[in-house]
Amino acid sequence: MAEKNEYGDPKYYSNRELSWVLFDHRVLNEARDKSIPLFDRLKFLSITASNLDEFFMIRVASLQDMVNAKYDKPDIAGLKPAEQLQLLDKAIHQLVELQYSTYNRSLVPQLRQNGLQVIRQHEELTEEEADFVDRYFEENVYPVLTPMALDSSRPFPLIRNKTLNIAALVQKKGGKGEMDFATVQVPGVLSRIVQLPSHDKSRKLILLEEIIERNMHKLFLNYDIVCAHPYRIMRNADLTIEEDEAADLLKEIERVLKKRQWGEAIRLEVEAGMDKRLLKILREELHIDESYIYKIDGPLDLTVLMKMYGLEGFDHLKSPGYTPQPVPQLPAGCDLFDEIRKGDILLHHPYQTFEPVVDFIRQAARDPEVLAIKQTLYRVSGNSPIIKALALAAENGKQVTVLVELKARFDEENNIVWAKMLEKAGCHVIYGLVGLKTHCKITLVVRREEDGIRRYVHLGTGNYNDATAKLYTDIGLLTCSEAIGEDATAVFNMLSGYSEPLVWNRLSLAPLWLKDKFLYLIDRERRYALEGRPARIIAKMNSLCDKDIIEALYKAGSVGVKIDLIVRGICCLKVGIRGVSENITVRSIVGNFLEHSRIFYFENDERYEIYCGSADWMPRNLERRVEILFPIDNPDLKEKLVHILDCLLEDNEKAAVLQPDGSYEHPDRRGKAPFRAQAEFCREAVEYAGKLTSDAGPATRTFTPETHR
Repeated sequence: MAEKNEYGDPKYYSNRELSWVLFDHRVLNEARDKSIPLFDRLKFLSITASNLDEFFMIRVASLQDMVNAKYDKPDIAGLKPAEQLQLLDKAIHQLVELQYSTYNRSLVPQLRQNGLQVIRQHEELTEEEADFVDRYFEENVYPVLTPMALDSSRPFPLIRNKTLNIAALVQKKGGKGEMDFATVQVPGVLSRIVQLPSHDKSRKLILLEEIIERNMHKLFLNYDIVCAHPYRIMRNADLTIEEDEAADLLKEIERVLKKRQWGEAIRLEVEAGMDKRLLKILREELHIDESYIYKIDGPLDLTVLMKMYGLEGFDHLKSPGYTPQPVPQLPAGCDLFDEIRKGDILLHHPYQTFEPVVDFIRQAARDPEVLAIKQTLYRVSGNSPIIKALALAAENGKQVTVLVELKARFDEENNIVWAKMLEKAGCHVIYGLVGLKTHCKITLVVRREEDGIRRYVHLGTGNYNDATAKLYTDIGLLTCSEAIGEDATAVFNMLSGYSEPLVWNRLSLAPLWLKDKFLYLIDRERRYALEGRPARIIAKMNSLCDKDIIEALYKAGSVGVKIDLIVRGICCLKVGIRGVSENITVRSIVGNFLEHSRIFYFENDERYEIYCGSADWMPRNLERRVEILFPIDNPDLKEKLVHILDCLLEDNEKAAVLQPDGSYEHPDRRGKAPFRAQAEFCREAVEYAGKLTSDAGPATRTFTPETHR
């Protein structure tokens, strides 16, 4: 067993950023899995590219900022920012090589075998196809383009973040004079995928940049095109918002958002084989280091594959769609308030529909007995029915208070639009607390009833977003518990008026004492284990990188507490360390749905407690955000959550288990039937929806806490 002061040793921790790269590899493995339908593999490859874009704009950018500021403090794994960047350079180049190897060697040939050909170079076009492409350019593309040249009178133009562009070297006709640099942006307002005419059942596609490159000479009529190649840059989007200095937070965020388009360039993607003279100009003008240049053998920006996934006529190459099922306790047309009064209701998305959450706001908006609605919004969909319902409630004279978190990264502009719309409708809009992001998911409805005022509350692990609720796995709770209702009121009073009650009943909040609560619960299991009592922890989350939490887990595991962690993404904890983490397992599940729920189980000497919440075990969630952890008290609902955890621990198809060397491997399936938790939840939800009684349990087997030991 490690000495007490050894648990903080950097050798016991993995670097956060390198752990994230391993996560993107797990997503990439789905794209490489030949047992998965072909178009689903395209989708997963697209996701890896989207993930990598955001990782560069935020995490790599942040490390570069640290290096530039001469910040030299090591992370929990003992790595300084410059060392992390050096290791990431190698790891990400390997990841990108594997992305394009997967695309070129596996996906493209299989697409061709299934009747879909992607033209890689415009030189491959037949004469008929070339004529079509040229007409398409002149009629649809040419009017939209703005070619830009670089010379003594025209400085290097602004190349916008994440845009796809084509760079060229041009020379005056006749071969006289020096070569000039020119660039044109591939317009995002046009479809990047263009379908070519076909005389049989096969289909051919060409990418818009190939069409533009073929017709570059039409943009520079007095010049010869010496060479032309696509390129794309990524800029630092980790912008600092000066909240303390801002008289109006909304205006301050609108101001800094404009800077995101011209932050420092941190990655340059170019077509492999780009002319060295052209590459030199880009490198010098963008002030970008050689290590951040990625020479791509294939189409730049693989997020285009998500558009390809959406092509019609290829449903046979996709997994069958799943329709979220109704909740048996909430039949269509029911009065939600009547049903909630009968007992707490647990929602499991996307297996069960998100519609009850929307209906909760809609019914409250129309109900003459409802006096007030209060809600936090972090990320909402583009055409949110919840926003419309809140606006309707205000128009109907309800007291509506909405906290819109303007600092939700990459959703800032969207949330500014919603905030202004809600204010216009008469809602009282709060923009969050200075220095903190409000990440909790809570709705409070105050209703006048015969026996007095009653408070109805929805608490969730995911955003109030009807679109992502079909893709993300999350847990929701509808309750009219008096204790939780009082706490919910206190939450909103704290957010709107900075007043904190002296006593809280059932909810635990970050950054106030949520971290201490988790540390207490983990340490309680440690103490029970030392006393020879039953001790067990199961925790499901997106990321685990808080050093204090990991140290507490090590201490508990070292004395015999069995700890099973289900961590989708980043995990800085190491398993299999002798005397430290031999009793700890970590698994990550990557499937058709994004694992997003946070569920925490503590054995508590056979009086098990189970909690759900909005927070991961990360410093930012526990120390710099407003988060809520809520208990599940109803025995039947606790049993359902135990069943969910048990299925996730049984998964041997989509789970990858962390190894002592830091790698992830699929579980050994020898002698075991294949089991996929997400497929099981879909099947159960369909069966469960057929049961009309509110006390219906899981459709298959029921798991008791003993199942976990």
